[in-house]
Amino acid sequence: MKSIDVSQAIGMVLGQDLTRVVPGKMSGVAFKKGHIIQTEDIALMRSMGKNNVYIMEINDDQIHENDAAQQLAFLAGHKALSFSEAAEGKVELRARCHGMLKIDMERLLEINMLNGLSLSTLHNNTPVCMGELVAIAKIIPLILPKETMDKVQVICMDESVIRIMPFAAKKAGLLITGNEVYYGIIKDKFEAVIKKKFIDLGSVVTETIFLPDDADLIAAKIKTLAVKNDIVFVTGGMSVDPDDVTLTGVKKAGADVAVYGTPVLPGAMFLAAYLGDVPVLGIPACGMYSKVTVLDVVLPKVLVGERITRRFIASLGHGGLCRRCEDGCRYPHCSFAK
Repeated sequence: MKSIDVSQAIGMVLGQDLTRVVPGKMSGVAFKKGHIIQTEDIALMRSMGKNNVYIMEINDDQIHENDAAQQLAFLAGHKALSFSEAAEGKVELRARCHGMLKIDMERLLEINMLNGLSLSTLHNNTPVCMGELVAIAKIIPLILPKETMDKVQVICMDESVIRIMPFAAKKAGLLITGNEVYYGIIKDKFEAVIKKKFIDLGSVVTETIFLPDDADLIAAKIKTLAVKNDIVFVTGGMSVDPDDVTLTGVKKAGADVAVYGTPVLPGAMFLAAYLGDVPVLGIPACGMYSKVTVLDVVLPKVLVGERITRRFIASLGHGGLCRRCEDGCRYPHCSFAK
């Protein structure tokens, strides 16, 4: 610390809090310790009776908290992120597109193990909207050793720790099975739900086909829809009842079943299969009436080109029980399937 005339302190780091008192209006800190003094600050400081201030001298092997926070954000963040200006040693990282947040959790841990650094993020694989806050880079001390940022640079050398994978616009065919719907005994409720979920993610259902519980017909239509679309949705007939033959139809179509049955509720009878490279997603009855199911977890991954595996589905068991919040669903801002 050393005392200096405020007119000579431009660009230097303030070493004390400066309090401003305006009788009857305010009394509080006008400039915080660590603030980099600007030309426009001088007049206000003099009006506060501050002709001299304490400043911090930063050595060549040190870095100010704001500069360090900016560096941390740029090193850890992806080009699909926007960064706020550093203030009080903090930078906000926001999504520049609608997509899936990807966090390299091992390297995130490495960064947060370094003294003086704090990098906080949303959960890995969280769908995010444009402009949404996804992470905050924060420096704890006012002054940080430069060698700490050198270590961050090494950690982030190969790939960004925080990325956004944009959702690709896809076309889907929807196949709704079940004698009760096909013959008009009950009204279908799947179509509207699936279409809305898909549209909300920037994609579109191009065609809806209704079929009875006939495995051969189901197999034929799955193959037809797979030729014309990027994804095939199959609803109904997903349980173990003798009348439910959708799984048989998927297999007869030649699709390779990656998983049938999940440790996620709602969504235990979910099916994920592949006909070549085309995902065939089987949605159980809960998809009609539950606001959030395993489909909401799986679909964003499909739209960023990731393949659904048995291991991934099995990993969802920890957190896979929906709380069914009575005061309104907050997904994905909750613990479901994380």
